[in-house]
Amino acid sequence: MTLVPLPAFADNYIWMLQIDGQAAVVDPGDAGPVFDALAREPGLELAAILVTHHHGDHTGGVAELREATGAQVFGPATENIPQPFTPMRGGSHAQALGLRFDVIDVPGHTAGHIAYVLREPPAPLSHPLLFCGDTLFSGGCGRLFEGTPAQMLASLDALAALPDDTQVCCAHEYTLSNLRFALAVEPGNAALVDHERHCQTLRAHGRPTLPAQLAMERRTNPFLRSREGTVIAAVQAHAPGVQPDDEVAVFAALRQWKNDFR
Repeated sequence: MTLVPLPAFADNYIWMLQIDGQAAVVDPGDAGPVFDALAREPGLELAAILVTHHHGDHTGGVAELREATGAQVFGPATENIPQPFTPMRGGSHAQALGLRFDVIDVPGHTAGHIAYVLREPPAPLSHPLLFCGDTLFSGGCGRLFEGTPAQMLASLDALAALPDDTQVCCAHEYTLSNLRFALAVEPGNAALVDHERHCQTLRAHGRPTLPAQLAMERRTNPFLRSREGTVIAAVQAHAPGVQPDDEVAVFAALRQWKNDFR
């Protein structure tokens, strides 16, 4: 099995999994990069499309790809995904490429957002894969367009509970801007300083910063660290009225800080 991020638009990634002449893609907002990838591999067939949420930069290529290839589409049961599709919700499983993708409900960015976890990918891939759309980013999390801070905090908790070696396959190359904010929150976090330097080197060589490792996200991502004393203190300094023992209020203030950060 291989895992390839296909760049799309300015900063999207469409994730493609390939095994035994078949492929699956996650969140194809644009059909073009997928058709190009299929053309580069003669005989490769698109068998499945996994969708995490309804935004156009994640669904824009779905109908064209399905019509051209007959691929089965899986998507969140409660969101407006191009029909027809197989509805998925937390606790269900998408069967694609002969593999089982576990589904987790992760509302916050959108009301019905879901994530897919491939817990035991075939060799040579050896770590669990998380396809989380716009919920968890490397160094950040998605904006709260439809959900509440409490929902997003719970969604991130669910993702943070996955194994340390889980590979976070999010949908945008936002890492450097996210880490710049993270350093404003925790300038003394040595792991964060080292990680930013590593990611800067990757981008300088034209390489993606993704997938990210979940263990590193727990050490560096302020939205997974909103209960840490250093993060709480930084939030209080930025928004003095926040009560330190109100974890949802702290998270909400942290997210608002990021929204306004320049």
